[in-house]
Amino acid sequence: MRVAVSTRQLWRKLSNGKSLFLIAGPCVIESEELCLRVARSLRKTCERLGVNYIFKASYDKANRTSGKS
Repeated sequence: MRVAVSTRQLWRKLSNGKSLFLIAGPCVIESEELCLRVARSLRKTCERLGVNYIFKASYDKANRTSGKS
C-alpha cells in the first residue's frame, strides 16, 4: 500500500480548518496483514464519505497490561 499524499500535502489539507479527518486504526499492531486490512477498509469508507483518513496504530502498549494503569 502506498502513502496517498505527502506530508506537506496532508498538512495543507488539515491546516485549512475546514476539513474533517479521521485518525484511526488498531490499538496495537498484531500483524502487517491486519493493519493493511484495517487501513484499506477505513480508506475505502472515508473516500466514500469524503473524509480525510490518517492511519494510526501503536507498536507497543505494554503499560495497558499493568494493573496500575
